[in-house]
Amino acid sequence: MNAQPRIKTTVVGSYPVPDWLVALPSEEALIDATRAVLHIQESAGLDVVCDGELSRFDVNHPETNGMIEYFVRPMAGVRQALSFDELVAYRAQRGMGFRARPPAVVEGPLGSGTLDLPHACRRSRRLASRPFKFTLTGPHMLAKTLVDKHYGALPDLAVAVANVLAAQVRHLDADIVQIDEANLPGCAQEWEWAAQAINIVLGAVKTTPAVHLCFGNYGGQSIQSGTWRQLMRYLNALHVDHIVMETARRPADELAAFRDLRPEIGLGLGVIDIKTTEIESADAIARAIENAERTLGAGRVAYVHPDCGFWMLKRSIADGKIRALVRGRDLHEGRAPAGK
Repeated sequence: MNAQPRIKTTVVGSYPVPDWLVALPSEEALIDATRAVLHIQESAGLDVVCDGELSRFDVNHPETNGMIEYFVRPMAGVRQALSFDELVAYRAQRGMGFRARPPAVVEGPLGSGTLDLPHACRRSRRLASRPFKFTLTGPHMLAKTLVDKHYGALPDLAVAVANVLAAQVRHLDADIVQIDEANLPGCAQEWEWAAQAINIVLGAVKTTPAVHLCFGNYGGQSIQSGTWRQLMRYLNALHVDHIVMETARRPADELAAFRDLRPEIGLGLGVIDIKTTEIESADAIARAIENAERTLGAGRVAYVHPDCGFWMLKRSIADGKIRALVRGRDLHEGRAPAGK
C-alpha cells in the first residue's frame, strides 16, 4: 500500500554486533556491518532506521556496550586511570551495581576533547535510504557513572556533560536525534535537575528531538525499579517531539499513567519485549496497540518499537522481532491480512 502509516515503526537503537565484525574488526568491516544492519531494518519495512549503535563499536567494549565510555572517555577534563580507593568508593555507591568500575574521573572543566559524534552520524546516515535516527546517552546517566572531583555537585556535573553533548548535537545530520536515559527511572527524585540537563541537549537538536527511557537491560534483567507515574513530571518538562518508552515488559495497568502526558508530546509505545527470546506475533502486537489506544485515546500512539535495544539478543531473534513489529503495526492499521 502506498498510504503512509499513521503509527510509525522504529527501533530504540542497538543491534547485536555481527560475529564477523568482532572476529576481524576494521573500518571497512564496520561500514559493511552498518550497511547490513540498516538493510535488515529497511527490508523489514521500518519507517525510521538506526545504525544499531555500531558507531560505538569497540572490540573490547565494557559492560554497557559503549553507551557510557564511548561518550565520556574522549572528553577533555577526565582521566581514565583510577586508584584502588576510588574503585572501592565507586562500588559502594547506590545504583551502580551493574558496573564494576567508573568510565572516568572528572578532574577539570569538561570539553568535547576528541569526541566526534557528527562524524559517526554522517558515516551511518549516508548508508541509509529511509529516515535515519541517531542515538546518544543522556547527561543524567553519564554524570551518575562518573567520579567527580571538580564540579562538587551532581546537578552541576550533569549540566556540564549536557553542554558538551549539545555542542556535538548541533552538528548532527539525522532525521531524529534520540537521547537515552536508562538510570532515571530508578531515581525519580532527581527529575528536576535531570530535566534541566537533558533539555540543554534537546534544545540543540536541529531536526526532531526524542527521548528514550527504560528500566535497563543487562543479561535480560531490569536494572532500575520504579514506575512511569513517578516520572510524569519529568516527561512533561521535556522539550521533545516524542518519547520512546518501555511498556511491553511493564505491568498492564501502568499504561494509564500516560493519560497525564502533555498531548503535544508524541507517545512511543514499546510492543516488543527484548528481555525474552520469544518472537511476538503480529496479532499480539496489534492487540497491544489497540489496548493502548483504548486506554489513552485513539490517535495517541505515534510510534511503536521494542522496549529497548537488541544488543543482548541473537541476530536471528532480533530480526524476527523487527519483522513482527512491522507486521503488527500493519495489521492494526488494516495494511495486512490477519495471520501475516
